[in-house]
Amino acid sequence: MKINEKNLCSFAVSATPVDKEGYLNKRGEVNRNFQRRYFMLKGNLLFYFDKKGDKEPVGVIVLEGCTIELAEDDEQFSFKIVFHGLNNRSYILGAESQEAMEQWMKALACAGYDYMKLMVAELQRQLDDIDETPLPVTQAVNSPVPPPRHRHNPFNKPENNTPHQRSHSLRSNNNSVRMEENRWVDSVPQSKASITFRELHNAYGRPILRDFNFWKNEQKQMLQKSQTVENLITF
Repeated sequence: MKINEKNLCSFAVSATPVDKEGYLNKRGEVNRNFQRRYFMLKGNLLFYFDKKGDKEPVGVIVLEGCTIELAEDDEQFSFKIVFHGLNNRSYILGAESQEAMEQWMKALACAGYDYMKLMVAELQRQLDDIDETPLPVTQAVNSPVPPPRHRHNPFNKPENNTPHQRSHSLRSNNNSVRMEENRWVDSVPQSKASITFRELHNAYGRPILRDFNFWKNEQKQMLQKSQTVENLITF
């Protein structure tokens, strides 16, 4: 694999997101002593510098085709990056505490492409399981109740063939008016399965018109009487 050194150094110090960074002790390949280095993880690239704030990294480790394992070292909280195959070296790193070591090992193990591929496959499997499982339909508390699908039509003829009668919830002091209303309703034709608007208009409209004419005549008579009284007073 060819790596452009200039572009890689620019990427290391650029403002791109950093997954994890901090100081670790790195054992050299020739000098077996641990040396303190500042590490910075970006994706699957692990850069290390002499110190924090350097403009150019000392080296980079591509975290592909490797495993993260514990190292047998009693003096350090150490772990190693092991590359599999012939003539592949291992990097031994040491942290300052057990907690820091575990955090670094977890971050490095999740940085490779193979791990991301497995995670995507697992998420896809979970998504498929959700799509295949029907969700139970539950009604929320205090949710509005839909109205009934079948509503009663007050203009339809009752099924028991009883005469359609108008409700007298509003009482009137005039008993004659109540009797007239009952007679008007009884006069509505009951031979059809339902009552048409024209039949209702004829049954209720004519008595109303008769009462209106009666009231109009009374008003006319009262007006004539008042005019007669005025004429007598004037005379």
